[in-house]
Amino acid sequence: MSRQDREREKISVGRLPELGSVPGLIEQAADIAVFIALDGEVLGITVNPDCPSLGCLDHWVGRKFDSFLTRESVEKMSKRLKDLLAKPDAPHRPMELNHEDNATWEFPVRYTMHLVADQGGVLLFGRDMQPLAEVQQRLLQEQRARELDQQKLRAGQTLFRIVFEESETSLVVLDADTAQIQEINSSAASLLGSTPETLAGNILAQAFDGRRRGEFMEALRAAAASGSERGVEVVARRNGRALILRPRYFRIAGDFVLLCRFDPVEDGAAAGPEFGRLLHDLYSSTSDAIIVTDAAGNVREANEAFLMMADANQIRDVQGQSVSEFLSRGSVDLKLILESATKAGRMSHYSAQFKSTLGMRAPVDISVARLRQQGGETGFGMIIRDVSSRQMPEVEKSNVMVSDEAMQNVMDLVGTESLKELVSATSEVVEKLCIETAVQLTDNNRVAAAEMLGLSRQSLYVKLRKYGLLKPADDG
Repeated sequence: MSRQDREREKISVGRLPELGSVPGLIEQAADIAVFIALDGEVLGITVNPDCPSLGCLDHWVGRKFDSFLTRESVEKMSKRLKDLLAKPDAPHRPMELNHEDNATWEFPVRYTMHLVADQGGVLLFGRDMQPLAEVQQRLLQEQRARELDQQKLRAGQTLFRIVFEESETSLVVLDADTAQIQEINSSAASLLGSTPETLAGNILAQAFDGRRRGEFMEALRAAAASGSERGVEVVARRNGRALILRPRYFRIAGDFVLLCRFDPVEDGAAAGPEFGRLLHDLYSSTSDAIIVTDAAGNVREANEAFLMMADANQIRDVQGQSVSEFLSRGSVDLKLILESATKAGRMSHYSAQFKSTLGMRAPVDISVARLRQQGGETGFGMIIRDVSSRQMPEVEKSNVMVSDEAMQNVMDLVGTESLKELVSATSEVVEKLCIETAVQLTDNNRVAAAEMLGLSRQSLYVKLRKYGLLKPADDG
């Protein structure tokens, strides 16, 4: 007997239908063949020797085939058997049954059913689906693993975006070769006077005045390679804000990127918390009144010296009020102060009359500086010094001298001219004196002087010519 015959005899158990050379055909065509009676009893079984995963199934013979099926498969087998007996000549699709043996071993088999009428039974040809099921299982596990990795990646990206966006540090991520903005948070976009959505994807050099792309990238690379904190100084194009960029190189997925931190110049120039504390002490303790206003000249902050000068009890009594309410010439003084400070960035030694909430007046000297506030807004800082104890400014002395001399000339006319003519001459002297004073106070700003005197610009020029106060260049 050959080895193949011995193996066939070993795995073929029970009575298979007599179909000539059926055993050899069955082994080649199926992994498992089961011959069952019409009542479901297993009459014979054979297993392909190339499918050792099925094991030894000789104990199935003489027992019900259903006893080795799962509950779902029992119902499926019963229905398909009824269909086969009812229509034996009709084509029948394969069916997949899940076997269970000893309650611990499950394996799927794909069967085709064939009625063997002369043998009084049904022959099942089965294909072992365990290898395919294992492959599918591994694929499912790999898919679940990838889904978990994707969830972790999305969670990491979400966390990065939240932290990046909520950070008070102004940050931007750039492509190291092109300086294209890959990521920018709201804090950095605000310093540039824009929004992250507007700036994303643009070349960063375009956001600054006087910066060409090539030169800008060389400066960034040099600063990043040096490892120092000196940075690159720039001026934002939209709001004119001075900034310092501090770049660092990072490698992400094999590619270099530049992470840049933005620092406002005024913040970077401070010497730390101690310096800030000293400035606060100076602001609180100085005898000079200090106020901070918005762009329109409305009070936002004021120190104790200003509250005392204004006869106010607390800061909320003056907050929101226009500075013009504390100046004797009101909006005229304020307009001149703001225009000069806006144009030159600062103005010093502006003489004015300060009036408190109780109506008390005092001569003051005002110094003003334009301030760039958070978000690119413009405001002003003012130092107001009481000069009532000082001597009159030189410009006022000269006016008094001119006034005394002019009045003496008028007095010399007494007896030679009528009272009406004397009064007219006196009014002209006073008028000339007032015009000279207004021109000097406004630093020869004719528009401001006219507004201060309540005249039109044309009327002021007429009077300047009348009293010989126009220079030849101005008159031409």
